[in-house]
Formats: sequence, C-alpha cells, structure tokens
Amino acid sequence: MDTRVADLFGTCSGCKSTIQGVGSCLNYGIMASKKVCKSGKKTKSRSTRQFKPSNNPPYLPPEAEEGNIEYKLKLVNPTQYRFEHLATQMKWRLQEGKGEAVYQIGVEDNGMAVGLPEEDMRASLKTLHRMAEKVGADITVLTEREVDYDSDVPHKIAEVLIRKVPDDQQFLDLRVAVLGNVDSGKSTLLGVLTQGELDNGRGRARLNLFRHLHEIQTGRTSSISFEILGFNSKGEVVNYSESRTAEEICESASKMITFIDLAGHHKYLKTTIFGLTSYCPDFAMLVVGANTGIAGTTREHLGLAMALKVPIFIVVSKVDLCTRATVERTLRQLERVLKQPGCNKVPMQVCNADDAVSAAQQFAQCPSITPIFTLSSVSGENLDLLKVFCNILPPLSNSKEQEELMQQLTEFQVDEIYTVPDVGTVVGGTLYSGICREGEQLVVGPTQEGEFKRLTVCSIQRNRLACRVLRAGQAATLALGDFDRSILRKGMVMVSPEMNPTICWLFEAEIVLLFHAKTFHRGFQVTVHVGNVRQTATVEALQGKEELRTGEKAVVQFKFIKHPEYLKVGAKLLFREGVTKGIGQVTRLHPVKA
Repeated sequence: MDTRVADLFGTCSGCKSTIQGVGSCLNYGIMASKKVCKSGKKTKSRSTRQFKPSNNPPYLPPEAEEGNIEYKLKLVNPTQYRFEHLATQMKWRLQEGKGEAVYQIGVEDNGMAVGLPEEDMRASLKTLHRMAEKVGADITVLTEREVDYDSDVPHKIAEVLIRKVPDDQQFLDLRVAVLGNVDSGKSTLLGVLTQGELDNGRGRARLNLFRHLHEIQTGRTSSISFEILGFNSKGEVVNYSESRTAEEICESASKMITFIDLAGHHKYLKTTIFGLTSYCPDFAMLVVGANTGIAGTTREHLGLAMALKVPIFIVVSKVDLCTRATVERTLRQLERVLKQPGCNKVPMQVCNADDAVSAAQQFAQCPSITPIFTLSSVSGENLDLLKVFCNILPPLSNSKEQEELMQQLTEFQVDEIYTVPDVGTVVGGTLYSGICREGEQLVVGPTQEGEFKRLTVCSIQRNRLACRVLRAGQAATLALGDFDRSILRKGMVMVSPEMNPTICWLFEAEIVLLFHAKTFHRGFQVTVHVGNVRQTATVEALQGKEELRTGEKAVVQFKFIKHPEYLKVGAKLLFREGVTKGIGQVTRLHPVKA
C-alpha cells in the first residue's frame, strides 16, 4: 500500500517516500503549460508558452491506437472509399470516448504538429463536418492556433470536439465530488454554475442547494446533495437559467456533470468520506478560499481523494475579496503542497480558454497533472474557463473496461432509501457491475440476520427521467413497489440471485496507519469505510506485530460489531476514530453462510 498520502494529513512525519518521475506523462509539446524532462525534473513553469522561431515543428504525444483522440494531417477532398473509412474510424473513436472524441487537425500520427494553410484547414473542417453528419454527431472547434514552421504562409492546427450521445443512452454522465474546507465557497460555486446567476456576496446562490433548515441558518452543508450541469451537443451550457426542471435539463443536454456537494466541516467528516467511497466519483474538485489558503480540512480532503485514487483539480475561489498578492500567495502555498513527496503532483494554472482545453485532456491522460483555476462566484471572473474544462472533460474508463463490467453479474450498491407517495419504496445508488432492467428479479442484503431477500425492480430513473436499462457505472434510483422499507439500510447491495453472494463478520486488510496518537493494538475500535459500507469494527489481530505506530504497515483482522456485510477482496478501505486515520485494501474474507 502506497504511504505517500500520509503526509497530506499533516501528521505522518515518519513516513518516507520517494518522488517518482512524471516526465513520461507530460511530453505534450505545445499543449503543455509545464515542461518536464524525461528524468522527472521540472523546468521553470510559464503560464503562457512562447515559442521561438525554429526549423523543427512542435510535437504532441504520438497517437494512441486506443482512446478517443485522433490525429489527422489533412482531410482535403477524400475519395468516397476514403470518406467511408474515415466515418468508420470516427465511430470507433466515439465508442472509445463513450460518445466523445477529439480530433487534432494538422498533426501527423507521430505527434508532429505541422499545421495547415488556411485554405486546407477550411477544407479539412468541412470534411470533418460531413463525417460527423454521416455518424449523427455534432462538432465544435475548440481551438485554432498557429505553429512555427518553415513557410511564408501561416500554418495552423485545430482541435475539434466531436460529440454523439450513444444510441443506448440518454446522455453522457460524469460525477464530480466537491471537496474543501468549510466556508471555502463550495455550495456557492455550485449554485452559480447550476442556476446560471452570480452570487450577491452574501450566499444567495447556495440557498437552493441546502436540504435542511439548519444548513440555511448556518450556511454550512451537513448532508450530501447532488446538482447537475448540462452541456448540449454544441458545447453550450444547459442549466436552470433556461430550464425550469431537472427533466428539461436532461432532455436538452447530451452531457451531464453531476456535482456531489460534500460537507467541509470536520464535524461532518464521516459524511464526506461516505460520499467519496460510496458514490464512486470520476473526479474531485477541491475548492480553496483565496482569502484563507490551505486551512482546516483542505489538506485532509486532498489526502482522502488521493488515498482513493480520485483525480483532483483545484478551484481557488473568492478572488474578488483579495489583492493579487494574496491570490499569488495562496497559489504558491498550493504548489508547495502539490509538489511535496506525499503528493507528487504537477500544478497547471489555467489562465485562458486554450489552457482549459489542454488541461482537460492532459488531466484525464496523466494522473500527475493538477489543473488550478482562480475564479469568483460574485464577479464571474474566469467562471467560463471552468465551464469549458467541464465540457471537454473525458470519461476515465474506456469502452473495453465498460464492456467487461457489463458482462458481469448485476451488483447495485444502495446509498439512499426513500418512500415516495403512490410509488412505494425507492433506493438510490450506483450500479457497480452488470445490467439492470425494469422487472428484473434481484436479492437485497445482508439484513441484520445476514439474509438476502428477493425483490423486483418496478421502474428505473436517472436524473428524474425514466430509464428502461441501467448499465455498469451509472447512478440511478430504483422503485421497489411495496417492498418493506424497514428491512433496507445504507450499505446493502442488490445482486443477481445467480451470484450466490457471500457475507462476513471477519475480514483481513493490509493497512498503513496514517496517524495515531499512541499505539494501534488489538481491541481498538474504528469506523470502517469500504465502498458504501460504513460500520464500526474491532481490531481482532495484527499479524506478526503486537502494536502499530504512525506510518507502519501490517495485515490486520477486523470484526464488524453490529451485523455482517457484503465485501469484496481488493476493495479500498478507509478507517478512522477521532484523530486516528488509516487506509488499506481488503485481502481476505472469512465468509459466513447467508
């Protein structure tokens, strides 16, 4: 288990780690705003790259056979046979990107950015339009830029986004967890993004996001809420400013960003951890107040996201309240934390639309890149850059991984339970694997007695729209009719009866103790988080050791104290109790018969 995240909790001084080279991820030529050598050593960063006249054209990484990025030198007057081949190739790239593809025009397959004169560029874009029409997609030119090349005629390369919602889906969907210290402006930023109106400086934008009266009174989020931001096929924002309901947004949008608004106060840390482990976010957005810098739970939230291997980008908010010097100080503070051995990230400040486009692509390709935005929810400064970034942000998993998950047996994780009038019991959560259809017979459990009960899925909704088929990785709500709600609880799973699910009281995990005030020993009780499971467990045994101290590793046997749970070998584990924190991986189960 990697111990580098320990330093982020600000407590593990004894943990030693080495900085790994990130040069192999960052050879992006003109597309990067950080320059990294092969050895992993970073040269001086520049917010805007200035290229001197050179006989050698700039380079991008060589084109990959898989993935959703395609390089084309030019597409001028192709023959009919060639055109059909190009359209088939576009279908493949769209499938790889789950409905999105990026074309780099004027770039050779080896990554050499040669560029095209204006006439050839217009003809190539026209052909690209025809190809998109052929496959039923829309195209948006993201950027056009000149490249240095030995020619009297200016040469340009163009970056084009192709988007087509897959035939078996209503929209593309990404989940972004929103982290950060209390009062950093998380809920206000989400309110501005999703409502389409700027804040008044006194928190008006966040009022629609709160779920409880005490949240409105204190201005502090204590529960998990979900907000949606849509983009249509042309890349335009679809939010509540033009649509009255979530249903209208879903109908108009071809891509949906679901923001999971988590609590910033340390008192609600267990809720934040549950949101990160249970809802399987694709990305995490860490919001830092420019006026306070890295304070409170900021460092801890960063460490949690890294422990769960969730890619992180950072938003520095409230820049309207500060002088430029204060903002620069906060940015330097962030860079120091991100570059330290416990984190080993490469900060990339986003200053313009070109940076936002580059950051979105590099961020998904290389986990070391960490884009940083500076914006204001009151003045609206740089808010559009964050929208551009969200619009282009590609899915992390490719189509092959998705297919493999869909071929497995059905497993749905229960995160929320409701009772809806005239509908009955409704559960919300994420489909971890397989396919779930209306009318499907599943079993849910384990109950307090360790049993699984049969049920029928009556109907499915995603973002309040009816959905007949749910696929692996998608979040939804399932109506269960008159099924007894008292049997259900958070942390349960609904699985295919063919799976013959196993449950356990006892399990073993290889852990690293991030921080403990004294020694960690047999009999100690901690709250364990594994996926959507959250329960207190007792340390039954430490293999080969009597006790553990901060920074040490061991295989530990845990026992749940309340009821058995459904776990899987290899699942990531987080545990906490007061200031005690640790991470690990489940290595062995001691199953009991259900």
